[in-house]
Amino acid sequence: MQLVFNKPESLTVNPFTYCPGCSHGIAHRLVGEVIDEMQLREKIVGVSTIGCSVRCWRNFDFDIVQGAHGRGMAVATGLKRALPDQVIFTYQGDGDLAAIGMGETIHAAVRGEAITVVFINNAVFGATGGQLAPTTLPGQWTSTYPKGRDVSWTGSPINMSEILAGLPATTYIAREALTTPKNVLRAKKYMRKAFEAQTLHGGFGLVELLGSCPVNLKLKPVEALNWVEKNMIPQYPLGEFKDTGKEAAS
Repeated sequence: MQLVFNKPESLTVNPFTYCPGCSHGIAHRLVGEVIDEMQLREKIVGVSTIGCSVRCWRNFDFDIVQGAHGRGMAVATGLKRALPDQVIFTYQGDGDLAAIGMGETIHAAVRGEAITVVFINNAVFGATGGQLAPTTLPGQWTSTYPKGRDVSWTGSPINMSEILAGLPATTYIAREALTTPKNVLRAKKYMRKAFEAQTLHGGFGLVELLGSCPVNLKLKPVEALNWVEKNMIPQYPLGEFKDTGKEAAS
C-alpha cells in the first residue's frame, strides 16, 4: 500500500494538547511541512514564548529555546546575531506578540532583524482565561469585558501586519486565515515566503494566521471557524502586505 499522507518529520509523535477546534495544530503542521520542504530541520532554531504557543516545544522535532512572555523576538535577535548561519523563527500568539511583547516586536522589525515570525491571531488571550487582547474585536465578549469591547474605553484593535508592513526595514508581511482548505494552502505559501525572507534575502519576515479559540469564544469548533470568517476577516483583511524580496527579484 502506498503511503500518501503522513506527519512532517519536523513534528514529534507527541499528541497535540490543544483544545478541540484550536487552530494551533494546523499552524504546527504547516510549520513542519515548510521546514521539511525547505530542508531546514538541521539548521533551524525556534523560539517559544508564553501563551498557548508555549506548548510547541514538545511538538517540534528540532531545537527550541524558551523565551519569557513577550520576549520572543528579543531572544530570536540574540540567537541570530550569535548564530548567523542558523535559521531562527518565533512562534507567538497575539497577546504575547502585540501586548506585552509589542516593544520587542516593533523594534525587531524597525531594525529589520533577519528572523521569521509565525504569528497566531485568535483575538483573545487564550491560555490565561480569555481576557481582552490587543486584537479583540469591537463588541467582542471577553472574560474581562463581559459586555463586549468598548473602543471608546480600550481603543481599537491593532492590525499588526499593516503596522509592520509600513516599517522600511521589514521584508515580507502577509496574513491568512486557517478556516478553509483553500486558505490553509495559501497560508502555507505565505509561511514559506516568510522563511525565504530570511534564508534568501536576509530580512524580517512575518506571517499572521487568523485562528479560532472555541473555548474562549464559547462556540463549537465549526461555529468558531465561521466566526473567524464572518467577524475577524473584515477587521483583518487577508493577503500579502509587503514583499520586497519579490520587488528585488523583478
